[in-house]
Amino acid sequence: MVRGSDDSVASVGSSPGGDEAVIRCAALTKVFKDFWLRPRVEAVSSLDLEVRRGEVFGLLGPNGSGKSTTIKLVLGLLSPTSGRVSVFGRPATEVSNKKRVGYLPEESYLYPFLTAEETLGYYGRLYGLSGRAIAERSDALLAMVGLEHARRRPVGEFSKGMMRKVGLAQALINDPELLILDEPTSGMDPIATADVKKVIRRLRDRGKTIVLCSHLLADVEDVTDRVVIMFGGKARRAGPVGDLLEQKDQTVVSLAGVSGVSEDRLVAALEALGVTDVSVEHPRQKLEELFLEIVRQAQAEGVATAGARSGGAIAGFLDDDASGEGSPGSGGAAAAAVLSSLQSVEEPAAEPEASPAAAGEDEADRGAADEVLGALTGEASAPETAESAAPSGEGAGGSAGGSGGGAADASVLADLMGDAEEGDRGPG
Repeated sequence: MVRGSDDSVASVGSSPGGDEAVIRCAALTKVFKDFWLRPRVEAVSSLDLEVRRGEVFGLLGPNGSGKSTTIKLVLGLLSPTSGRVSVFGRPATEVSNKKRVGYLPEESYLYPFLTAEETLGYYGRLYGLSGRAIAERSDALLAMVGLEHARRRPVGEFSKGMMRKVGLAQALINDPELLILDEPTSGMDPIATADVKKVIRRLRDRGKTIVLCSHLLADVEDVTDRVVIMFGGKARRAGPVGDLLEQKDQTVVSLAGVSGVSEDRLVAALEALGVTDVSVEHPRQKLEELFLEIVRQAQAEGVATAGARSGGAIAGFLDDDASGEGSPGSGGAAAAAVLSSLQSVEEPAAEPEASPAAAGEDEADRGAADEVLGALTGEASAPETAESAAPSGEGAGGSAGGSGGGAADASVLADLMGDAEEGDRGPG
């Protein structure tokens, strides 16, 4: 529920996530004071609201209405002047909440000299993730936001829209249960905006809770389940988006293309039934839909572009069914996955035994090779006897073979030594 400025409670209906409140604010008030501790600005005034698990909640209002202050109170970055705010049933300032929350601020505060890959690695280490988990999640997130091709470029070279994509990826590196997005599509083109909205919908479908703060009301309308509209630090109106936007005093009748019937006759027929103020018009496509349709058509035709690329599939570790590192039970799940992959490897097939005929052919081939080698070296290749073939040190045959080889080695060594002595003496 959300309490408005007149202390009346606005019913918001049931939310997709059930009755569990992830965020609860009760009479939340924040007053900023001057140097002399005199009240200066009441940014948030007696705000009561609940954000339930598994929903996308829109926090709307003009500049200075208290949206950003409310977000900072929820994150524990500010302390309330009065009232209470809890996250996951605990005080917002409790440190243990941080690992369960992802935050994309209004401005992308990123280190310009780090690459996109290094930026995600930095935030992953802040959450205590292992190097392997950081690498896997970075790959998945960069592919999801369409920045895989620019992963090794310094963030300082990115456009504003690309920086927002990196910011969204860092907000998801810890697989948060609660995701707070402040102007997530600021500076993005319609393609990137559509990608972000697609990600938000998929995260909601996977049970994530999302708080969305944006001035782009069309985007909010597309993805939110409930909204609260603030002004002067107070909630003025709240409820499900469909209920707030429905115009119950008007009815729209949609017909497929009617041929052979004039619009005047349709209007006359409705007026004969007592319907007044009848108008007939053709529906219009949204400009965003037309834009995306043209872009997709160009991409399907293979038209080259140096601009931004569409994002890929959502990162697998963000799925509730896939336990990632950093969440309870993640170690067992990872071990089970590794064990399963090892068990799935097939045993190498045993090599068939060579037939006697094949063995004879191999022996003949080796004999021919020995003859060719002997012709090249000028030495005759004598047939190998059983004594010379036996391992050295086993019986008389081994000794004889060893002594024959030693004599040959001594002869070669003597020749080499003789040549060396003549070289040392030099010309007389």
